[in-house]
Amino acid sequence: MKRKGTGPDGLIIVDKPAGITSHTVVARIRRLAGTRKVGHAGTLDPMATGVLVVGSERATRLLGHLALTTKTYEATIRLGQTTVTDDAEGDVTASVPAADVTDEAITAGIAKLTGAIEQVPSSVSAIKVDGKRSYSRVRDGEEVELAARAVTVSRFDLHARRAAVAEDGTAVVDLDVTVDCSSGTYIRALARDLGADLGVGGHLTALRRTRVGAYGIELAHTLEELEESFADRVLPIADAAAAAFPRWDVDAEQARLLTHGIRIDAPGLKVTDPIAVFDPDGRFLALIEERGGKAKSLAVFV
Repeated sequence: MKRKGTGPDGLIIVDKPAGITSHTVVARIRRLAGTRKVGHAGTLDPMATGVLVVGSERATRLLGHLALTTKTYEATIRLGQTTVTDDAEGDVTASVPAADVTDEAITAGIAKLTGAIEQVPSSVSAIKVDGKRSYSRVRDGEEVELAARAVTVSRFDLHARRAAVAEDGTAVVDLDVTVDCSSGTYIRALARDLGADLGVGGHLTALRRTRVGAYGIELAHTLEELEESFADRVLPIADAAAAAFPRWDVDAEQARLLTHGIRIDAPGLKVTDPIAVFDPDGRFLALIEERGGKAKSLAVFV
């Protein structure tokens, strides 16, 4: 039974527009849901559009697990210019004509950035350095060097190459790409590193996230659509969990033990992802992980 005055338990898959922050989207959803208990799984920069997974009430406890899933992006990389932010939001710091860069060189450069790689995040990222956001340090005039981190780019496909002329007259090349990657991967850092490898510099000019784990752009709603009709666009928490995680249906006794924090024999699914547990009535009970043959609760939702 819902507590009086609380919002819906579920996920809202938002198609974020360009020009606003993820925090602004969360604020809009808080108002529509009528609750302060709202969060999101994975920030999108103001320039970026697409899938932003927002959770309300109990579904906020799913977000940390959803944030770790693979994400898909459609992006445009401009070769020939370097910017201070590694994307089109920042000032151009260097321009080198890119018209003579060959397709073979681009293919080879993309190959180097595919698979398990070490990536240095953009200095204007939200990563904290001694308790202060890196982008804040850059804005204050500091030079920030972030440590490389292991990420996985499982797909980096080039769809189109277009010649263009930048505002300063530089002959640039625009690349339309699709990227599947692990949590923590910066697409603008891929653009920066591809351009650097090719000797002409590069930055990101467009970014659209089309998938976060199980939730694709086809499930997303614009803010205008959510303003018109909110309640029936909320994905119930049970449906959200069933779509995102392997499912384990337990009997009544197993359900009782699990919800009382007692470890029981694991289902033997042999997966590394969290497992969503459902009782005989189809009620979503918990997220568990298999450890030492036992089911360890990660979060209980009843």
